[in-house]
Order: sequence, then structure tokens, then C-alpha cells
Amino acid sequence: MSAQSASMFKQPKAVYAVAFACVVSFMGIGLVDPILPALSAQLDATPSQVSLLFTSYLVVTAIAMLGTNWVSSRIGAKKTLITGLAVIVVFSALAGLSGSINGIVGFRAGWGLGNALFIATSLAVIVASASGGFAGAIVLYEAALGLGIAAGPLVGGLLGDISWRGPFFGVAVLMAIALLATVVLLDATPKPAEPTPLSAPLKALRHRSLLTMSLTALLYNWGFFTMLGYAPYPMELDAIQLGFVFFGWGLLVAFFSVVGAPRLQARFGTARSLYGALGFFAVLLLLIGLFTDVRWALITCVVASGIVVGINNTLTTQAVMLVSPVARPIASSAYGFVRFLGGGLAPYAAGKLAESFNLHVPFVVGAVAVLLGIGVLSTGHRMLTQADADMAASGHGDGDVAGEVADEFGGAPGAIDQEVEPELAAREQSATRS
Repeated sequence: MSAQSASMFKQPKAVYAVAFACVVSFMGIGLVDPILPALSAQLDATPSQVSLLFTSYLVVTAIAMLGTNWVSSRIGAKKTLITGLAVIVVFSALAGLSGSINGIVGFRAGWGLGNALFIATSLAVIVASASGGFAGAIVLYEAALGLGIAAGPLVGGLLGDISWRGPFFGVAVLMAIALLATVVLLDATPKPAEPTPLSAPLKALRHRSLLTMSLTALLYNWGFFTMLGYAPYPMELDAIQLGFVFFGWGLLVAFFSVVGAPRLQARFGTARSLYGALGFFAVLLLLIGLFTDVRWALITCVVASGIVVGINNTLTTQAVMLVSPVARPIASSAYGFVRFLGGGLAPYAAGKLAESFNLHVPFVVGAVAVLLGIGVLSTGHRMLTQADADMAASGHGDGDVAGEVADEFGGAPGAIDQEVEPELAAREQSATRS
């Protein structure tokens, strides 16, 4: 193991507390996948109605992202995390107690509100508190994401085999543990000197660099959540079998988030690595659309897509943080708002397309969306190349960027390096002109 890897995993207890909460939070994305067919059958709901579990959760997450910085800049990062975790505990438990599909959809929306408060704040807290620098903190965050995505379907399948209510209660218990760990292990974080305006994330999208990455992520997420929200139906597997399929997928997400993405980035650069990952994903979605009725082909393509998801998640998160000329928590909220809108609308649209045409169409549409994402990303090729050069010149953005994030969030004391500050100011002016 390299010294960088060792330092990445040698972290303060507070970082692990937040990382554990991240794991459980991201479990919520894939947790319901294995029980989608069971919910459809037992609650007498169509696949498009059941897909609203994703839509309500992600659309509310997207909209709430616009207000997370407004909240955290007034009550501090720790209180924002705790509030988000508490909301998730309450609404995941209520979803488990519900007896109708409409009730579950509504409680998933409340869950999405808590998720927004948590996700937008957790990344900045990890970056501010972690040792090993900015790049190491991002990889650690993506490792938590990958582990959560991998564990979610497996836990959902095992608990869902007992009852469809099991996964919801399971998240409530695990999030309660994460809430307690965060309260005990994370030090109080002071509020920033100036509160963030509510309009800040929307104004941030005026910057071409952030808008380009956000629209690319929206189109990618359209394909991703089409697959995640609708692929379980044509597989015709039980909850445990679906759980293991998506567990294999999630293991690839975790591996390529932590190991694959950094190596590809070092060899080919961010832009080319993303072109390759998105192109591969578009091919997989097209194959799923063509061979929807061939179970082994469908399962193989779904599992293989974990490679793409892992690469894309890590590199896109890094790119957004590096190319955005605004405070990184604001950039995170603006980016999250746009990308989660795509993720929220896609599963419902997939259900409607399948009902109106056939099972093949949603995946073909998803493939076209991802290809459009490559086109959008290509308009920002120069900014991504420059971001790679800036990160290399500053020693992979180690303490300097982490210190900036800490200051923006009212976290641990830090200062932007004298050489980095003018570069950030110049990037702000350049983005404003564009």
C-alpha cells in the first residue's frame, strides 16, 4: 500500500463517523431496487407508480439542495448534518409503517429532504477534516459512496425477502447509529462569517464551467437512474437474487471509484477518462435496450455498468470542485440540484415509455441521453484540461483546497495558499466573462 493510500485511510474519528453516515445514506439509493417488483405486486401498483419512490426522493433532494447552504451557513455544518440524519431516520421509519404506495412515495420525499441536508454538507466536512489532502478526501468520500451503493441492494434484498418493509426499517436503525456517532465524534463547527444567500446556487449556474458539468451529470443520471429504477423488472428475479446482482454492480462501483478512476485520470486526464466512461455506458444501455428479454445479457450489462459509475462519480465530483469559480459548498448544491433532477425524472419517464411503447425504449432513450452528455462535456474540454494542470501544479490540491473548503464551511482553521488564491480569482473573472 502506498503512503498516499495509507494516509487516506488514517483519519480522525470524526471523518469515519461522517463517512459511515455517508455509507448508510447512499445505501438508500439502491436499497429499494430489490423490492421494486415486490412492491408492485403486493401493493397493486404499476412499475411507473413504484418508480415514484425514486422520483419523489431525488426531485425533493434536488430542490432542497438549493437551500442547504442557506441553512448550514446559519446553524453550522454539524447541526445541518444532524438535522439531515434525524429527518432521514423519521421518514424512513414512516415509509416502513406505511400501507400504500402513495404513502411510501410521500415519505420518500421527506427522506429526500434529509438526504439533501446531509449530502451537501458531508462532502465539505470530510474534505475539511480529512488528512491526505483534497484528492484523498474525494476518494475517501467516493469509497463511502461505493460501499453504500454496493451494500444497499444486498441489505435491501436480504431484508426485503422477509418483508418489503424491512429495508426501510433497516435504514432507520443504521441512520440512528450514524446520528449518534456524528453527535459524539464530530466537533462543533462554527458558523461562517457571512451567511449564504438563498439565491447563491442558482446564481452559480451562470458560470459556464459549473453549468457544463451539471448538465453533463443530468444527462448521465438520466441513463443511470433509468437503469437503476427500471432494469429490475425485466430480470424477473426475487428480492435476494436482485440484491446479489446489484451487490456485484456495487462492488465494481466501489473498486473503480477508489482504484480505477485515479489511475485512469493520471494516465489519460479527466476529460478523456470521462469520454471513455460515458461512451462505454451509452453502449451498455443500448445493449440493455436491444437485449432486454435476454436475462443473462441484461444482468451482465447492469453489473458491468458499475465500472462506469465508479469512474464517473469520482472524476465528476473532483472536476466540479476544481472548475467551479464559486465557493465549493455552493458549487456542490448547484450541481446537486441539476443532476438529481435528471435522476428523479428518469425512472418515472422510463415507466411511462415502457407502458406506451415497450420495455426496450426507455433504455435506448437513456443511451441517447448519455451520448448527449458526452457532447455537452466536450464543450468544456479546455477547462477540464486546465483543471488537471492546476491540480498537478498545486501538488494534487492537497492542503490548500481542503483548507479553503474548511473556511467556507466554518470548519477547521485554514488559509488558501498565496499561489492558489490569485489563480482562483483569475478563474472567477474568466468564468464571469464567459
